[in-house]
This record gives sequence, C-alpha cells and structure tokens, in this order.
Amino acid sequence: VFQDRANDTPDSVFPNNWFSTHHGGHVAIYPMYAKSRRKEQRTDVIEFLKQEYRVAEVTDFSGLEADGLSLEGTGAMVLDHIGRLAFVARSHRADPLLLERFCTRFGYEPIVFDAADAGGSPVYHTNVLMFVGSACAMVGMDMVSNAERRQTISERLSETGRDVIALSESQIGDFAGNAIELTGTNGPVLALSSRAEKALSPDQRRRLEGSLTLLPLDLPIIESAGGSARCMIAGIHLAPRAKRNFN
Repeated sequence: VFQDRANDTPDSVFPNNWFSTHHGGHVAIYPMYAKSRRKEQRTDVIEFLKQEYRVAEVTDFSGLEADGLSLEGTGAMVLDHIGRLAFVARSHRADPLLLERFCTRFGYEPIVFDAADAGGSPVYHTNVLMFVGSACAMVGMDMVSNAERRQTISERLSETGRDVIALSESQIGDFAGNAIELTGTNGPVLALSSRAEKALSPDQRRRLEGSLTLLPLDLPIIESAGGSARCMIAGIHLAPRAKRNFN
C-alpha cells in the first residue's frame, strides 16, 4: 500500500493507469493523457517492486507524453492474461500506434472497439466497461457500438472457457464492471464496491460465486471521482524474490 506524497495529485489513488506488471519479470510505465496526472509516476514504487519481486525489464513509454501520445495502462486496456488479449475501447487515452507497440512488446493481441453510453458519450477507460477474470468475465455489451464487435468480444472470452456475463448500462454506471480478481488465502476473490455488488442480479451473483468469493468494499468517495475498486489496484504478476537467510 502506497500513500499520496503530495496535495497536487488527487487521482494518484488510481495507480493502474501509470504502470502494470507482467509474468516473466516485466513492468510497463505508461504515458498519461492529462498533464496533471503525469506527476503520479513514482520511482519508489518501481524500486519497491525490484526489491520484493523478480523484475527483469522495465519498459518506459512515458517519454511519449511529450509527443502527445497516451496509453493509460490497465485503465485503457483490459488484459486477458490467459488468452493474451488486450481489450480496448477506442479513445484519446489509448493511442493506436502506442497500443500496437505495447502489444508487440508484451505479446498481446489487441481487440479494439467503440463504446458509448446512451447519450453518445464515449467510454474512455475500458476497465469501467468490463472485467476479465480467470473463469468469468463481465461486459457492458449494450454499450459496445458494433454488433459484430460484441460477438467477437463474447467469443474470444468464451474460447478459454469463461462464463461471460452481460451487464446493463445502469450496472456499468454503478461500477459493476470495475472489479478485479485477486488471489486470496482461501481462493480467488472478486474485489468490487458495495454499490457494484448491490447492482448485480441474483443470477449474476450466483454465476460469479461459482468461481469467486465476492469482496464488496465501501468506496463512495473514490466513486465520486469516477473510479472504483479495480482502478485503485495495480495488479502484481511478478514472482517474489526468495528471502535470504545469512545466519
């Protein structure tokens, strides 16, 4: 857990936008769209990862901010670590050239689509729209503009045996799609907000609980800023370093 260091980075509670970690000891650092968020990058976080986990390589894309390019990490991309897919709602926070460069470097296939709410406002962070876990996924299908892309998303997620659960736009508004699967001491858990958990139907909850334990969290202040449980967590997919005993 890292706390804010300054008063001029109010969105730093959403670290998943500026860095991500990957199997094989890889770390990526991303360029942010808003200039106010570029101050969130912290060397102490990266140094902590290097000390506690096996980090072989850090790929830093953040220098491309000077060229007006942005790719806001696992906010702009929802990564399927099993199928090696990067789901991306097209927006100015996910530059296509930079997305291609990331996918080539880290071994993902991009699945890009347009998504918007009923008023036509585009979805700019994909992780608000969809959650991808190891055995199930939740997607705001009605907000994906093209029917063929909806079908593609469903099929590609189902290929690995996942149960794909469609969320309504109102459930997306309650942050039901902004969840993350974590490794718990007694099996996988789904971290989501209490508001998101209450928005789920009994059938959706039953399907999720077939492979996960729901972990609802009270996050009203965080959600007033436009993010929820998943946005607050940068997942660690690195192998821990062995503790040395010099006695």
